[in-house]
Amino acid sequence: MLTGGAGSRAMTQAFQDLFAVADAFRGIPMPGRTDSWILSDAAAVHGIPSDSPDLVRFREVYLEHLARELDAHPPLTPRPLRKGIMPGVRDLLEALAGRDDVYLALLTGNYEHAARLKLEYFDLWKYFACGAFGDDAPDRNGLLPRALARVAACGGPQVPAYDAVVIGDTPLDIACASYSGARSVAVATGSHGVDELRSAGADVVFEDLSDTAAVIAALLAEAPRSRTEPPR
Repeated sequence: MLTGGAGSRAMTQAFQDLFAVADAFRGIPMPGRTDSWILSDAAAVHGIPSDSPDLVRFREVYLEHLARELDAHPPLTPRPLRKGIMPGVRDLLEALAGRDDVYLALLTGNYEHAARLKLEYFDLWKYFACGAFGDDAPDRNGLLPRALARVAACGGPQVPAYDAVVIGDTPLDIACASYSGARSVAVATGSHGVDELRSAGADVVFEDLSDTAAVIAALLAEAPRSRTEPPR
């Protein structure tokens, strides 16, 4: 989904409120990274000590701005900011939610409450009972084991990583899956194209998720034999 830049605007405003630095995240990559990772990079660039108490306050201030920005209209820019759900996402979630051989969970670099705000805005939060978030680990590669543990803790199946599939639109999502021995399905609706995602090692790449049957077939495909044992 696209929030019309609400997340980046809210982060920028929160940083300026706390540290009096304007446009603090310019040049700092955001897609696929955890919110805490993005914040720590901005703090380093602008000379904010890692033990600053205002860094602890950042999440609270950011969430206040995010709630307002989600309801705001995207600003007029030379490159218009889009807002909405990517093709096929809702139909795919509806189809997966009705199956008994699939368990939907979130794995996102967003703070948990930020993820909830964004997904509730588009009425998508209801599809996910639990997951792992940017609060849980600064390094995205540490999130898949946490997501699987949360699934088991909230009454879902105990799933080994090699039976999990990570869906994402950045090379960092693909790396997160590979790090724990999971498969990855990549979608080129973000800032990375099909060839780039394929070169990053995705098991399957789609232009978008509009072909529900094809995406489900990819998700349910048997893992290669090399994936049937955890990585050593």
